[in-house]
Amino acid sequence: MESNVEKLYNTFALALNVDVKIVNDNLSYQSIPEWDSISHMVLVSELESVFDVSLDTDDIIDLSSVNKSKLILAKFNIEF
Repeated sequence: MESNVEKLYNTFALALNVDVKIVNDNLSYQSIPEWDSISHMVLVSELESVFDVSLDTDDIIDLSSVNKSKLILAKFNIEF
C-alpha cells in the first residue's frame, strides 16, 4: 500500500509533470519552471482529489512547498 508521503510526492510529480525523483520536502513554488501559477492550480485540484479534501483560499495561497503541503494536509488529519 502506498504511504501518504508516496501519494503526496506522486501527486506533485503528476500535477507538475516532473519526475518523482525531483520531488522532496524542499521543492518550492517557482523553484522549477514547471511549478508556475497554472500548474499550481492543477496541483491544488490533484491534492484535493487524491486526499479527498477541500482547500480554502488561505491554504491555496500558503501552498508554497512540498513541506508546507504536509502541514496544510495535517489540518485534515492526514499523517505523514
